[in-house]
Amino acid sequence: LFAICAFIWPGLTLGVLVLLWGAFAVVDGVVAIASGISARWWTLAGFGVLGVAAGLIALFRPGITALVLLMVIAAWAIVRGVLEIIAAIRLRKELTGEWLLIVAGIASIALGILMVLFPGAGAVALVWIIGLQALIAGVLLTALGFRLRRISRGGGPFRIDVDEPSAGPRVRA
Repeated sequence: LFAICAFIWPGLTLGVLVLLWGAFAVVDGVVAIASGISARWWTLAGFGVLGVAAGLIALFRPGITALVLLMVIAAWAIVRGVLEIIAAIRLRKELTGEWLLIVAGIASIALGILMVLFPGAGAVALVWIIGLQALIAGVLLTALGFRLRRISRGGGPFRIDVDEPSAGPRVRA
């Protein structure tokens, strides 16, 4: 939804962008925390805490300068991308198709790097860049979610098992 809004209304003010991104980061972080705790996957839960913190900064300090916001979002995107790639490598041992998460991670890192390299970009360009990353990551992560859901319901050659608390999710043949 965030990506769609970014493309439909590219002339959004930076203040609205700050609030939209802050809400997105908080919701995304809460989902990551809940998922990480339920799967006992602490890397994911840690990413969620980072997302909630960054989102709350954006929501409660919307008057921060555009450059500071840009750096916060860039750092968040880079860390998110790295953690997505780490998660994909971890999943690689368990199932095939983890490339979707790797590509989503690369897209997040690319967004962060572009934001660091070109901080003078206008608000409209920023909205489009963030919208493009959100669209790419959203499509790829949704596809991965459907694949994992099918596998967990027995629709694939593997079954996800979270019986071992210290080991995190396991996929068995």
